[in-house]
Amino acid sequence: MSHEMNMKDMGMSKEMSMNGRGGHLYMQTNEVKNAIIHYHRSGNGELTEVERVATGGAGSGTFKPISGEESAPNSFEGAGSVILSPDRKFLFATNGGNNSVSSFAVGAQGRLTLIDTKPTGNAVEGRSGTAKSLAYSPSKEMLYVVHSFGPDHIRIMSVSSDGKLTPRMEKYTCNTPAKPHRVPTQAVLSPDEKFLLVGTTFDVPIAISGTYPDGSPILWVTGPDGETRSVASNAPDPDGIVIHRVNADGTLGEGSFQDGGGGSPFYIAFLHNRPDTFIIGYAVGDGVALGRIDEDGRIGVGKIVPIDTRRGKIAELCWAAVSPDDRLLYATVFGYGNITTFHIDGLELKVAKDPACPIVEGDGTFRGLCGDVSSGPSDNWVSPDGEFLYQIYGNASKLVGYATKPDGSLEEVTSVAIPYNCPEGLAGF
Repeated sequence: MSHEMNMKDMGMSKEMSMNGRGGHLYMQTNEVKNAIIHYHRSGNGELTEVERVATGGAGSGTFKPISGEESAPNSFEGAGSVILSPDRKFLFATNGGNNSVSSFAVGAQGRLTLIDTKPTGNAVEGRSGTAKSLAYSPSKEMLYVVHSFGPDHIRIMSVSSDGKLTPRMEKYTCNTPAKPHRVPTQAVLSPDEKFLLVGTTFDVPIAISGTYPDGSPILWVTGPDGETRSVASNAPDPDGIVIHRVNADGTLGEGSFQDGGGGSPFYIAFLHNRPDTFIIGYAVGDGVALGRIDEDGRIGVGKIVPIDTRRGKIAELCWAAVSPDDRLLYATVFGYGNITTFHIDGLELKVAKDPACPIVEGDGTFRGLCGDVSSGPSDNWVSPDGEFLYQIYGNASKLVGYATKPDGSLEEVTSVAIPYNCPEGLAGF
C-alpha cells in the first residue's frame, strides 16, 4: 500500500487536527553508553528518528539486573525512566547502569541539550545499578528516583531553574523488617503533589530466589516462619503500595504500606480529569483496578478486572496509558507480547478489546513468567490528542505506533528499529 493511500485511509482529520505538526517522542536506549533517541511524530502517527543524544551515563545494556539474565527485555522491572517536566522545559532520564540521572533542555523542534548528569547517591554493586523510575514535582523543584534494589530505594535531587541537579542525602526504603529485598517499580506523584505513590512487584527478586534447572524462575520461597509464600508483592500481604507524604521542602514523610488490591501492583496511572482516582496494573494479578486516594493519603482499591489468561497465569500486565478523555486504558501485557484495552466508565472498568492488536513476535529467546515466548513489550505512551499509542517491543527490536480506534482496537501505522532488548522509557508531546 502506498504512503498516499495510507494517509488517505488514516483520514485527513488527524493531519488537520495536529495542523500537520505532529509532535515528539523520546526513548532511552539503556545501552552501556546510554542515549536518548528523539523521534519526530508526524500528523499521521509516523515516527522519524531526529537525533540520538548521549546521557553522559551508563545503562545496563542487554543485562537484566532483576533476574541476572545475560540478555532480556525490561532490565529493571520498572516504568517512568524518561519523563518531561509539565512545562516541557526539561527532560529527565535515569542511567540504571551507573545509578545516575541526566537532565536535558528541550529546545526548538523538540531538540535536546544535555544540561547535567549526577549520581543518585546509591553505590553500584555488581554489574549494574538499578536506578529506574522518576517523578518530578514542579512546585517543590524536586526529582524522586526509584531503584529496583534497596535498601535505599528512593533518592531525591533538587532541580535548579536552569535544570542543574543536586543530589540530596535523604533516602527511603520500600522494605519492611520481614522483607529486606523488595523491588519497587515506579513512583508517581498525586496530581496535587501532596503524595508520592510507589508500586512494587517482588518481595524477593528472581536474582535472589533463583531459577530451576530448566531456567524457569522460582516463584515460591520458604519464609522465615517456614511457610511457603509467593515472591510477588501484595500476594497475599496487603502492603504492596507505599505512600509517602511530600513535605513542604520536598522531602518525604515515612512510608505507609497499603493494600494494592492484588499481586504485584506494578503500575499506577492517575486519571487526567479526576485527581483522586488512579488505575493500577497488576503484573501477577492479571488485570487492572480502579483506586482512589483521600486527603490523608489513604487508598481504597476496587476489584481487579481480569484479562483472558488462557495462555497462562502471571501474564505480567505491567504498563498502562490512559487516554486524554479518561475513557480508554491501554494495558501492556509483557508475558503475552500484546496490549489489552479497557473502557473506563465512571467507576467501572470493562475489557474493550483483548487483545487490541496482533501479537508482536520476538526472536524466540525470551519467555515471560507464564512460560510463554514473548517479545517483552515494556513502556507505552499515548499522544496528547489520544489518536496514537506507542509501544516498545524490546525483544523484537522495534518501537511500534498504533492508531487508536473508539472501540479500543489498535491499528499499526508505524514501526522503527531500536536496540535489542535494552530500551525503556517513553515520554513525549
